[in-house]
Amino acid sequence: NANFQNIIDIYEFDHNLRHILLKYIELIEVTVKSVYSYEFTKVYGATGQYAAVNFTDAVIHADIMQKAEIQKNTRLQHEAYLKHFVNELQQDIPLWAFVDLLTISNVSFLYKISQPAIKLAVAYSLGLTTRGDELLEQFMHHITIIRNLCAHGSRLYNRLFEQRPWLSRKEKALLIQLPDGTADNAHLYGFILVMRRLLKPEEFSSMKAELIALSRKYPFVSLRYYGFRDDWETAL
Repeated sequence: NANFQNIIDIYEFDHNLRHILLKYIELIEVTVKSVYSYEFTKVYGATGQYAAVNFTDAVIHADIMQKAEIQKNTRLQHEAYLKHFVNELQQDIPLWAFVDLLTISNVSFLYKISQPAIKLAVAYSLGLTTRGDELLEQFMHHITIIRNLCAHGSRLYNRLFEQRPWLSRKEKALLIQLPDGTADNAHLYGFILVMRRLLKPEEFSSMKAELIALSRKYPFVSLRYYGFRDDWETAL
């Protein structure tokens, strides 16, 4: 009983959903980069990221530094802040500016190889107080997955994820319960719950409002294909 307009609605809904998620993933990325830069430079100084000894894996560190160097050389003639440090001051780029050269995936790996005290300080600053370092490492990886799908126009509608996000018991209770008694953590909704952990309350409220408005605009599209329960508006 479907018609072609239904197919268009699903396509347009998915397209708009990806753009909403990208906007709020950018907020998460900026926050994580800022907090990481602050906590790291308190211990190792403004340019401590260049020293492999400050990390736990020299190979991964070298790879990240190489990628950042490529970005710096590519963007140097267009970016005022790079010209300032490289051409005018002729000095290394401090971490709070250096992170602009890194993707959220790069920062995720940099966090992964940071010393335990740094990882704990960053996680605590982001409100993750129990097993925070382990959780933030996983959460950043989850956000990278969603970010890459959204940025490359990949379908989220009815997508099943092999890498399922870590959720607390309370969060798992918000998932669709399957007939066999297990929770459906293979769809997008689990990643939305991760975003809720990392966004400020007012940011998440704003994102939720945009999701509700989008759902109202395309009533044909069932959010159950994204893992949302029918009562998600009140439960989330």
